[in-house]
Amino acid sequence: MSLAVHVLKRDSGGFLTLEGTVRNDGKESYFDTTKWQGNEKEIMSNGYSLGGAALVDHKGKKRYYTLRDTEGRCLCTTGITEVAPGKDVPFFVQFPAPPEGTTEVEFSLPTFDSATVEITE
Repeated sequence: MSLAVHVLKRDSGGFLTLEGTVRNDGKESYFDTTKWQGNEKEIMSNGYSLGGAALVDHKGKKRYYTLRDTEGRCLCTTGITEVAPGKDVPFFVQFPAPPEGTTEVEFSLPTFDSATVEITE
């Protein structure tokens, strides 16, 4: 499995939207997507999601978790139960925005290595 971040942009309302894809480079379907939801009870009770994603602003020494709606559901892609071999699956995740002067953050999603991502305005 590989993960690509295509864009991390500031949106009106004080949040960031990250868009990317996960790709199955293997020869068999990948089903272990429950790890992507993280281990927080409220997020886990909402089913398959990318709710375990996080951003770290090393400059501001702060961690940002996936935003949620008033029902506790993540503002992110949900329902990915399988990634077929050779297929890309698009996803998005929304986070609170760090201060305007922050231009890059570290993105993490369980089972993948963390990566530094530039914020586009």
